[in-house]
Amino acid sequence: MASLWNNRISISIFGESHGAAIGVVIDNLPPGEYIRTEELTAFLARRAPKKNKTSTPRSEQDLPQIMSGIYNNRTTGTPLCAFIQNTDTHSNDYNNVKTLARPGHADYTGTKRYQGFNDVRGGGHFSGRLTAPLVFAGAVCAQILERRGIYTGAHIAEIHNIKDKSFNYTNITRDQIISIRKKDFPVIDDNAGELMIKDVEKAHNTLDSVGGIIECACINIPSGIGSPIFDGLENTISQLVFGIPAIKGIEFGAGFKAAQMLGSQNNDEFYVDDHGHVLTRTNNHGGILGGISSGMPLVFRAAVKPTPSISQSQNTIDYTQLMNDVITIKGRHDPCIVPRAVPCIESAANIAILNHILDYPNF
Repeated sequence: MASLWNNRISISIFGESHGAAIGVVIDNLPPGEYIRTEELTAFLARRAPKKNKTSTPRSEQDLPQIMSGIYNNRTTGTPLCAFIQNTDTHSNDYNNVKTLARPGHADYTGTKRYQGFNDVRGGGHFSGRLTAPLVFAGAVCAQILERRGIYTGAHIAEIHNIKDKSFNYTNITRDQIISIRKKDFPVIDDNAGELMIKDVEKAHNTLDSVGGIIECACINIPSGIGSPIFDGLENTISQLVFGIPAIKGIEFGAGFKAAQMLGSQNNDEFYVDDHGHVLTRTNNHGGILGGISSGMPLVFRAAVKPTPSISQSQNTIDYTQLMNDVITIKGRHDPCIVPRAVPCIESAANIAILNHILDYPNF
């Protein structure tokens, strides 16, 4: 059940980084939804590595082949299956480390879990390569949501202590989301982005890597979406976000800063605007109260660890011989995962929101 997320919508992701292909099966999508395949490809392209020192030189076309579930550009309501071929694998890069536990990777834990039968090439099923099918699923859900005016957008909030401007949690617009989405390096403040790029290049040049934070916002979600206790919006979003390798933390609204506030500071006062809409003057709750949407922008932040594959020599073990060893990782790796993870975070949010909004009476 590890790679099957089964809720109102179900998502099953399959494949390995250096296998023949990777893919996804999406079930319980509403029938009759018009899906533009060129928009799916464009969404996937945002996850692709850039031709510079900020990302891996591995180059995959990531052209999804839709096997079922869409006919005449509309969802049929039956399982939607798509696969993406792996065409640029260098598996020989892993011959000298296939029994060594790469620090920060799931080689050792995966071997214990699957009794040594897991594919370790390029990280196998644990690889960030498996986010491509997740992004495909999120791109499908995005088109269904955007047709109803619900938009999701994310930006790089921080890389290695270099910070971008934050969203205005009470006033995030569709135009702002689309503007950031079109950027090669998705930040609000391009000057901050330039500093981030230099820092990533510095890490690359010193055979190291850096991590960061992604801030994501979803706008125009009607109030009343979600449920309390175990089926809240936070629960669903968090579960899907942690399906992205390298995610180490998540917070909603003010998040951990709320622990430093007084109740009078953290509480968001309600008011009714001139159009009869119920709003709050601040948005420390991040658009969710009791697991249910309030109608304010839904905002969360996710922490991304530094890429564990670095080219410096590191101490480790040979887990077949139970002996200490030293490892030097070869291959092609991102010095920073954060820029390519932005559409992955958006995709997780899109799936979660559509999953809940299917319960809404006027969907």
